[in-house]
Amino acid sequence: MAGSTDPSFDPWDPAFLADPYPAYAELRARGRVIRYEATDQWLIPRHADVSALLRDRRLGRTYQHRFSHEEFGRSAPLPEHEPFHTLNDHGMLDLEPPDHTRIRRLVSKAFTPRTVERLQPYVQDLASDLVAALVRDGGGDLLTDVAEPLPVAVIAEMLGIPEEDRGQLRPWSADICGMYELNPSEETAAKAVRASVEFSEFLRELIAARRKEPGEDLISGLIAAHDEDDDRLTEQEMISTAVLLLNAGHEATVNATVNGWWALFSNPAQLAALRADHSLIPSAIEELMRYDTPLQLFERWVLEDIEIDGTTIPRGAEIAMLFGSANHDPAVFTDPDRLDLTRTDNPHISFSAGIHYCIGAPLARIELAASMTALLQQAPTLALAAEPERKPNFVIRGLRGLSVEVG
Repeated sequence: MAGSTDPSFDPWDPAFLADPYPAYAELRARGRVIRYEATDQWLIPRHADVSALLRDRRLGRTYQHRFSHEEFGRSAPLPEHEPFHTLNDHGMLDLEPPDHTRIRRLVSKAFTPRTVERLQPYVQDLASDLVAALVRDGGGDLLTDVAEPLPVAVIAEMLGIPEEDRGQLRPWSADICGMYELNPSEETAAKAVRASVEFSEFLRELIAARRKEPGEDLISGLIAAHDEDDDRLTEQEMISTAVLLLNAGHEATVNATVNGWWALFSNPAQLAALRADHSLIPSAIEELMRYDTPLQLFERWVLEDIEIDGTTIPRGAEIAMLFGSANHDPAVFTDPDRLDLTRTDNPHISFSAGIHYCIGAPLARIELAASMTALLQQAPTLALAAEPERKPNFVIRGLRGLSVEVG
């Protein structure tokens, strides 16, 4: 049966945001599905259910491929929010087949294992240069000096965004991603709309320039697909795809980096083990993404009635799969609240699963390994300089900064 929400689960409470994992344990103890009135959602806290539902085609990231808003019992978005929804709703993350299949097939050509492997020297050199600058300065903010510029530069390079224009990308992304939080405020929505308009206009001009002078970049490749393939992209799909790749291509990596290093500083024995044995880096990356998950929640619409543990969740409802809770489920992970960089059996779902599995996961792993390797090699005495402040966000979990020093 569905349980009631535990009072300790409060996504707007700073104490919960500082450490949501005890509240998740209470949710898992209450049941497999829990009604949460504050967001009009059904919470799914256990790993087996989250993993299965990510693959369940009775659920969708959208319902508009099958139902109108009225048929689905939902209200249309407010007209003043239209620029955000136009941008968001044409990206493959918020589409279902056949549109999702068509767009993902075209985009996946840029993320083949060979293509990603070819990027590795560029990623490693950039990470090394960023860390070298941090060391020369005796420390700094790991977020703004290393974690942020690395993935932003990599995805911007892939897309062919000129270097002089890249400073706008992170602020636009942050404003747009504010809409993915639970019950965003009108101020958050206004920022997202403004960023959507500006980002879209910027990309529209860049697409026009690439049409005249194509390059070797991904935007030129998307234009070629748009102009030549039977399964072509519309211009709006190109814009939405580029924004999605830029946002998803760095948000998780930035937060995984700072969350990960904060976890290492908080677990000095594990950090010492990693410093003593750099061969732990691959398993450390997986464990750090599990231990403090960058994306805590992923939503799906219920397209057909489903039943979980005797509870019927009707068509038109929304479920919220709690990735952070699933990644701490003791039914799957031994001693889940302990950071263990040697953990080998680690089926975390930080990159999602099913048809919406993160297309950039191999690239994210290369970026995380490159920055971690550079920091371990060039800054072996890296230490925390000040307690970090957590962002007041729940869904996208990260820090405002991570102040470090190099002895």
